[in-house]
Amino acid sequence: MVTGVEPAAGEWRRVSPKQIGVELAGAAGSTLFAGALAVGAYVVGIGFMAAVFGAAALIALAMMAVVPRRVRSYGYQLREDDLLFRRGLLFQRFVAIPYGRMQLIDINRGPLSRALGLSELKFVTAAAATGVTIPGLPEAEAEELRDRLVELAETRRVGL
Repeated sequence: MVTGVEPAAGEWRRVSPKQIGVELAGAAGSTLFAGALAVGAYVVGIGFMAAVFGAAALIALAMMAVVPRRVRSYGYQLREDDLLFRRGLLFQRFVAIPYGRMQLIDINRGPLSRALGLSELKFVTAAAATGVTIPGLPEAEAEELRDRLVELAETRRVGL
């Protein structure tokens, strides 16, 4: 596992634009929850807590404006020896996962993602700190990519 590598020249595959709706729904839920807590604290007479929850609601609302651009920053490349994943706007992260180090490729579908026909691929490797998940893949693409990566991983196992 190598992090912080520069991307190789090649075609980046992006996630579905429907992922913007999934992430906006999550951010809207956080905003509404923090706003409700702020109103509740104000009604009860805890002004300091109302201000804290109100600030949290405003921050969550401001983060909603960044969601479309953040989703467009997600991408991956299938290279000769590894899968390269990128994400991030201000702090960009590039992670290369060698095919031979992949131990498990898991497909997850939450209720909203499932309703929109989306899935996420989660990669498990020997390194516990990997934490690579590709969100917002159409279901068919996620299953095809999982099968392809499992095939590549089986042919390139190292240390076994």
